[in-house]
Amino acid sequence: MIFRLEPYFFFKKENSKMPNKISKVFYGTLIHSLSLTNLEILQNTLLGIDSSGKIAFIEKNVLDENTLNNIISQWEFPQQEVIRLSKRQFLLPGFIDTHTHAPQYPNAGTGMDLPLLDWLNKYTFPLERSYSSLSFAEKVYPMLVNNLLRSGTTTAVYFATIHLETSKYLARLVKEKGQRGFIGKVNMDCNSPEDYIETCDDSVELTEEFIKYVLNLEKEENGSRLVHPIITPRFAVSCSSQLMDSLGLLAKQYNMPIQSHLSENVAEINFISELFPHLPDYTTVYDHHGLLNEKTIMAHGVHLSLKERKLIKERNIGISHCPISNFAICSGVCNVRQLLDEGIKVGLGTDLSGGYSKSILNAIRNANIASRVVFMSASKANDESLNKSFPYLTLPELTYLATMGGAELVNLDKIIGNFLIGKEFDALLVDADAYQSPLDVFDDLDDIERIFEKFIFLGDERNLKSVYVKGKKVSGTDLM
Repeated sequence: MIFRLEPYFFFKKENSKMPNKISKVFYGTLIHSLSLTNLEILQNTLLGIDSSGKIAFIEKNVLDENTLNNIISQWEFPQQEVIRLSKRQFLLPGFIDTHTHAPQYPNAGTGMDLPLLDWLNKYTFPLERSYSSLSFAEKVYPMLVNNLLRSGTTTAVYFATIHLETSKYLARLVKEKGQRGFIGKVNMDCNSPEDYIETCDDSVELTEEFIKYVLNLEKEENGSRLVHPIITPRFAVSCSSQLMDSLGLLAKQYNMPIQSHLSENVAEINFISELFPHLPDYTTVYDHHGLLNEKTIMAHGVHLSLKERKLIKERNIGISHCPISNFAICSGVCNVRQLLDEGIKVGLGTDLSGGYSKSILNAIRNANIASRVVFMSASKANDESLNKSFPYLTLPELTYLATMGGAELVNLDKIIGNFLIGKEFDALLVDADAYQSPLDVFDDLDDIERIFEKFIFLGDERNLKSVYVKGKKVSGTDLM
């Protein structure tokens, strides 16, 4: 259900303290998630950003120029500098990609003819070896980060490679480009190619060096920073028990988030059973090695048992739903409705290059299809109970997964994800009337709700006029 709050005015008192100067003010329509099922559409709204990039005020239902001017004057902001959105434009929180592989970008759109383990050996590992060369990384990573920002991804959770220097370069680059990022130097010390593998000791030592390097890249302000290190065991197949134990201790020592893969593919799960016969399931393997906590993001979770889901809920782990790659390399279809109903955190990931698209918009569309596949697979003629078991995801729910759901996974839901006063302004200025826009709007038919829905299912980066991170414009068609 799409929900609108009752209109009301909020005026700043004359003697209110103004901690930071107002740097930007928008007037028009805001669309954001208040909860999984509550998508709020605010028309005729003023939103002000202070010099630190935080939302300083939101004034709803501003219907005339006198009211607008009175509010603006109280905030000592020039009325002529207000960014006025057209009736076909709106602000939307920035997209959060909770799982992507930066080095695999050159392979995007190729190699979808093999299942996971064969795909890794034939396409992925040979490419990732190339990142031993800094000059190679300098050709790929800027293109990737620019394209993700242009596609509306204001926060990305990146796998890099096992190579320290190019992983450091990716972290520097993400910071320089103004994107939020969680960067992981990959760990793998077994069941990997001879020319793309580490020793356990080297992996741990280089990971600790990487953590310290990223933490020193920028000064943390009020608990907020753009770029974070993240512990990244590739998956339990390629990590020894000794390595996973050590990474668990590192995560605890530095209070680090953790990312890996979980139950993506049936062959992968069977291999895990052979490698860890003393442990009951894949999820328990990670838990046994101290890698599961509220800061852990596990990609996929396609084939989880009830016991595993209970453990995931107990540890408050987040699942990055990557439907594009799940379809593309035939891994399976994740039952997101089941995860949500059981209280498990879920966000969306592109999973480049198993996923062929860099766009979270495409992840939204594929998540919609995946949920309908689950719904149809569970449904039988004249069986209402089955039809009601796993309802497909709604537009408000899909929007939530791409924004607030992702913020919850990266533990930044108090900082980004929607438009609340005090949060940092990570946002997209969407223009349905953009040059060569892929969506058509009909005045007699399309109100703002329909325009928003058309953008979600038809729009692309041509509709992203401006992309903001922490109040700073970092991409968009008006910068091209």
